[in-house]
Amino acid sequence: MPDPIFICGPTASGKSALAIQFALRLCGEIISVDSMQVYRGMDLGTAKPTAAERALAPHHLVDILELEEAFDAAKFVEFARRAEAGITERGRRPIYCGGTGFYFKALLEGVGNAPPGNPVLRGEIEKIPLSMLLAELEQTDPVTFSRIDRQNPRRVVRAIEVIRLTGKPFSAQQAAWKVKTDPNGQPASRPLLFGLRRSDTDLRERIAHRVNTMFEGGLVAETERLMGLGLSTNPTAMQAIGYRQVIEHLRGERSFADTISLVKTKTWQFARRQMTWFRRQLPVRWIEIPAGEIGDDVIAEVTRQANE
Repeated sequence: MPDPIFICGPTASGKSALAIQFALRLCGEIISVDSMQVYRGMDLGTAKPTAAERALAPHHLVDILELEEAFDAAKFVEFARRAEAGITERGRRPIYCGGTGFYFKALLEGVGNAPPGNPVLRGEIEKIPLSMLLAELEQTDPVTFSRIDRQNPRRVVRAIEVIRLTGKPFSAQQAAWKVKTDPNGQPASRPLLFGLRRSDTDLRERIAHRVNTMFEGGLVAETERLMGLGLSTNPTAMQAIGYRQVIEHLRGERSFADTISLVKTKTWQFARRQMTWFRRQLPVRWIEIPAGEIGDDVIAEVTRQANE
């Protein structure tokens, strides 16, 4: 069977559109690599594939959990492998698509040996200010402190949780990331991991358009509805940019116009962190995307590489 295709890149770069084209051309099905699209109801704020898009190509790992359920890299790999097996059994091609870099890395290189989460301890840690957690992490595990996304409370909390549970640095318990080898010990073939790269100007414009569309489509109403279902109590779901800012607006902390502006800024900052992470952590085959929608020439070139 043909190897799976992996499509990564920053938010709003056009990953979903390319994945759908691949699915149509290569008889494939899409597996979402997104830590937020797994949650039912989080539609606008996560730019979840629409019903029309899902009608064009089957999508997996979308709308599989309720808001009160936890999700992590280990569960993602478990669910993704199961979906991939079903796709190949049907004689179709798996197409992984998303922007959660750590999930790609876990899928391709392992999930590590850290212990499972401890809900009681994690709840205690989540009450501690992020600045204090970072100070603790810097003292107990400087290696992880130098590498971790310090603006992502969920990752910081998990690192501290593992350190407190085991008494060992988190960095010592992660998977030994290494190039995979075949049964003869030779380097395995490079994965078909394509990354979409746009100019800063183009990407910022696309992000601004996406955020405007989200708010015009009813992001505030969606957030209010999700709050009634427990959104604010799920630390994972609350990391999705847009929802937290809208909740703050609903509490009177910020005007509507300022909230839209802040979501654009936060999304752009997140996109830049995504690009940095992908460049440093994964063997990505970068595809330069001109301004606008992805053209047939780009699709044809990536399709050619995928079929080599």
